[in-house]
Amino acid sequence: MNFSLSKPVVYIVRDLERALGLPLNTHSYYIISNYTVFANSLVKGNKNVLLIKENELLDTRDLLSHPKTKKFISDIKNPNILVFKNTSRLEKLCAKYKYNLLNSSAQLSAMVEEKITQVEWLGDLKKFLPSHEIKIAKDVKWVGGKFILQFNHAHTGSGTILVENKEQLQAIQKDFPDRPVRVTKYIDGIMLTNNNVVWGEKVLCGNTNVQITGFAPFTTRPFATVGNDWEYPHKILNAKQKNEYAEMAKAIGEKLAQNNWRGLFGIDVILEKKTGKLFLIEINARQPASTSFESILQQKINKTGLTTFQAHILALIGQKNVDNKLTVIRSGAQITQKVLKENQKISNNETNKIVEQLHKNNFEAFVYENTEFESDLIRMQSDRGILKDENTLNKTGEKIRELVLSILKK
Repeated sequence: MNFSLSKPVVYIVRDLERALGLPLNTHSYYIISNYTVFANSLVKGNKNVLLIKENELLDTRDLLSHPKTKKFISDIKNPNILVFKNTSRLEKLCAKYKYNLLNSSAQLSAMVEEKITQVEWLGDLKKFLPSHEIKIAKDVKWVGGKFILQFNHAHTGSGTILVENKEQLQAIQKDFPDRPVRVTKYIDGIMLTNNNVVWGEKVLCGNTNVQITGFAPFTTRPFATVGNDWEYPHKILNAKQKNEYAEMAKAIGEKLAQNNWRGLFGIDVILEKKTGKLFLIEINARQPASTSFESILQQKINKTGLTTFQAHILALIGQKNVDNKLTVIRSGAQITQKVLKENQKISNNETNKIVEQLHKNNFEAFVYENTEFESDLIRMQSDRGILKDENTLNKTGEKIRELVLSILKK
């Protein structure tokens, strides 16, 4: 596919990596992000990229309001603004500055993502969910057997709790007695996810990957997502299951389209080990974090094919759909080391050594300057899968783990 943009797009994003689904030299594609030594090494003076240097990393709202941003955008004719995750505050800021924001409605995104409102929004499609109930926390009864309890809003596992005993439930009820919760049957299974694009009335279904969740030493949180493996699903899913997954993604995408959604969304699905059934666990009404690397993998194996990030951008600007399918990939993986203690930071010298080590072992890397507990510290990427099974790393994954442990010991 000869890729080009019919309209200029300015992606304003806290972490540069989120915007790297397109080559930096793509015509009419601009990026505004935070300056870090590592990000600057990737940009290499590209005039389409503005890296803003302040005493601390700025969030999207502060980047959007920054004087350098206003000057940069003023030099672009008829710019269209893109953000990683839309919010009502960002919508108001764009309206204030008279910027055309491409992202779909923040209100719709919240309704679809949040655990209580999602059930109502799904309507007939809630048949995809595991057995569940919506209750007030204090009314939840312990009847024996573990279950999943979720508050309305959750991010990277922080609002999802595996309740394993009565005392644990009582502690939650003491702290949040009147908060609505979704109580879901616990399913022993393998978590899968994929990235899909609503493009007009069409839904383009992306590549399924295994969601790597709760692996030590990458995170301390059992439900935190730390990576993706695009190779392992081809080993565990049969043709029927693949079709069922695609049908689920398409049905949700069509409902989003009916609500005027455009662009990316992701679904998390669990494959029950006992029955082989697939159940919907989560909908991400935004650009999922794995999009950039999936698109890089797609570009590597098919220079002319359509990538997920390309489809996302083209759908948002309303460019005509000339290719109905996303490029299929059958391998590749990434995993992220989280910050395991407050103010943990890698020095520039250490960063260079780490990246050099990873490159010597044929891994790519993206280093962050985050210091908040459980935020991203370093993301490692491989053209090969890293899982032996859902609970075990293969030789490639173990090599990454060894490199990570050597980093954490310093």
